[in-house]
Amino acid sequence: MTDATTSLPPIAIIGAGSMGGAILRGLVAAGLTGGGVTATNRSIAKAAELADLEGVTSVALEAQPAGNAHAVASADIVIIGVKPAMVPDLLIDIAPHLRPGAVVVSLAAGVTLETFAHHLGDDVATLRSMPNTPSLVGKGVTGLAAGPAASDDDVAVVRALFETVGSVVEVPEAQIDALSTISGSGPAYVFLLVEEFTKAAVRMGFDLDQARLLAEQTFIGATALLAASDVDPAELRRRVTSPKGTTERAIAVLQEARFDDTFTVAAEAALARAEELAAGG
Repeated sequence: MTDATTSLPPIAIIGAGSMGGAILRGLVAAGLTGGGVTATNRSIAKAAELADLEGVTSVALEAQPAGNAHAVASADIVIIGVKPAMVPDLLIDIAPHLRPGAVVVSLAAGVTLETFAHHLGDDVATLRSMPNTPSLVGKGVTGLAAGPAASDDDVAVVRALFETVGSVVEVPEAQIDALSTISGSGPAYVFLLVEEFTKAAVRMGFDLDQARLLAEQTFIGATALLAASDVDPAELRRRVTSPKGTTERAIAVLQEARFDDTFTVAAEAALARAEELAAGG
């Protein structure tokens, strides 16, 4: 395959919705669409939103019903971005049209590599990915699990693709669901904390705009400081927590409420639900 640090081979994004569209825009921003990208969406309106992106051919299935088949026929990397329930029928539709040596990458939660092998054949290189919503602003984390037919070169080029929208963690497929409970669901945990922090500020007498500014910018600033720092979060917390001070008193309340256990139990609950969904529950 092509040198992934400078360019990527032809790509098809089948179902370029929120996440597929984020990856597409990441590729454009990184200047990695020189090989050509074909993106499909069901409606003409959705396809029109992507039509002006450099190096992108945007296809509306509403106008071109065979658009998915045509897209994969000209692609070396095929990204499956449709809803999980739609994946099996889509794979049946595109299987006869895949190029020899094409790499197929799933964005669909809960759809196993075994499902892809069943419909595409054991010899097709497949990878499961689990991007998260901060990918929409180039700050995502993507979990990547390779199927048995995927070579090191295949993994490297797919990794480069997802690095256009953030960081990548390679894991065995057995860990993808667990990863989703941290990085996949994690943004919702952060948003909940900001939401509750905002409510606390309102209860202390700040108006809503002030409360949101205090809560949101505190989290944004803290994470920026963490990103710029060469020490771990525990040390940064200690630096804010003066002995016998106000922060120490607040941290004690959170620790007494078993904040640590709460996050562990929450992640385990998310994992249990992911396993139920994978089993068809």
